[in-house]
Amino acid sequence: MSAVPASGGAAANPSPTRPRRFGPRTLFARVFWMMVLGIAIAQALAYVAIRQERSMALRSLMMSGIERDIATGVAVLDRLPPAERTAWLDRLERPNFRFALADEVDPQAGPVDHTEFSGAFVDALTQALRPFRIERVAQVGARRYQLLVRLGDGAAVTVHARRVDMPIPEWVTWVLVAQLVVLTFCTWMAVRLVTRPLNALATAADDLGPDLTPRLIAEDGPAEVAHAARAFNAMQQRIAGYTAERVEILAAISHDLQTPITRMRLRADLMADETLRDKFRQDLDAMHALVREGVTYARTLHGTSEPTARLDTDALLASIVGDYEDAGEAVTLDGAAGAPIMAPPQALKRVLVNLIDNALAFGGAAEIWVRRDDAQGLAPRLTIAVLDRGPGIPEDQLSAVFKPFHRLETSRNRETGGTGLGLAIAHQLATAMGGSLSLHNRPGGGLEARLSLSSPTPATLSTASVDKSVGSAGRDGASR
Repeated sequence: MSAVPASGGAAANPSPTRPRRFGPRTLFARVFWMMVLGIAIAQALAYVAIRQERSMALRSLMMSGIERDIATGVAVLDRLPPAERTAWLDRLERPNFRFALADEVDPQAGPVDHTEFSGAFVDALTQALRPFRIERVAQVGARRYQLLVRLGDGAAVTVHARRVDMPIPEWVTWVLVAQLVVLTFCTWMAVRLVTRPLNALATAADDLGPDLTPRLIAEDGPAEVAHAARAFNAMQQRIAGYTAERVEILAAISHDLQTPITRMRLRADLMADETLRDKFRQDLDAMHALVREGVTYARTLHGTSEPTARLDTDALLASIVGDYEDAGEAVTLDGAAGAPIMAPPQALKRVLVNLIDNALAFGGAAEIWVRRDDAQGLAPRLTIAVLDRGPGIPEDQLSAVFKPFHRLETSRNRETGGTGLGLAIAHQLATAMGGSLSLHNRPGGGLEARLSLSSPTPATLSTASVDKSVGSAGRDGASR
């Protein structure tokens, strides 16, 4: 979403296009569907194998027994008196062959298709019917065969043979389907067992915000998972301990420096040279401010908790702009939030005041532009942009200026170079509030500092400790 007024603000930087990916993106979905598809293919192959085995069994049965049964039936008919043969036809009939006392060979029937099965079957019948004379062999379709045989007295007997399928029982199909369902459920459980600890670790890592307060996760489950959870909890505690130790060291240094700085101020007041005394005081002020801002930045990383509150953003912005106007600064406000948000008041004010101070220091004037986006299906977001017409920032330095003590103006002059901590503190506070702070160069010169905030439910957002007084909330000085 662009945070630039239609009258001529900064165009949003084009986001890099990502290659379009097909298929599931989560590890859970990928592993689950890979295993399910593998099991389904295995089940399908098993089903095909069963059907193939049935077909081979049928072929073996017909090849091993039917020719002997047909030969026996023809021999029985040959030994019977002609008058009794008709009565025996039903007795000799089987599911896969029958006899007819006439020439019933279909004149439209074609020759035998000498495939692997048909040719072997007809050859086996021919051998089994010896010494009877076979006058004609025909094939009707893919499964039926007709043989015209002459008995010893010259009577014609037509043998109708056919291939009888051995269908797979219906219960076999349902058993395979039930197996697939059971295996799918077991796969889902197994993949969930593997990926759930990863999700817990990722959630704990996301919850480890700028305050670095440990969010311990349960150290249960399989041995490997419990070991990873213990290692992660120990890592969080070590990081929190290191950060707390750093803050304590900075606080101790700041406290210990107060005494010599105070003594130096008193001694500076006794100096006879007024010019030298003023310069000495400026150096002491810069030293004191640098120590104070260093401690403030350290606290934004470790921090304490400031409770969120239902905040009237429009009233806050109007109050800030009014304070600057009373001080004779060129600060304008355009747009309105239109609805309250949940945010830590002092932290939000500190970020805004810091951005406005930067705009005034480098551009001479600051424009504040506010926009609320209530896109359907997305959480409402509030964007506050602070714009100036200063020199801007080189594109390769837009992210680097958020690093502590990073200054584009490398001189030691605090009036022009700053301390390099203002934007770092603002960035940490914005992240702690669940928002984002980004910088964008404006067409025609100047910079846009864009603060984007969501509208969370009432909760306590862990943020950096902020100054309690209104006057000190956010005046961290120029930093770029």
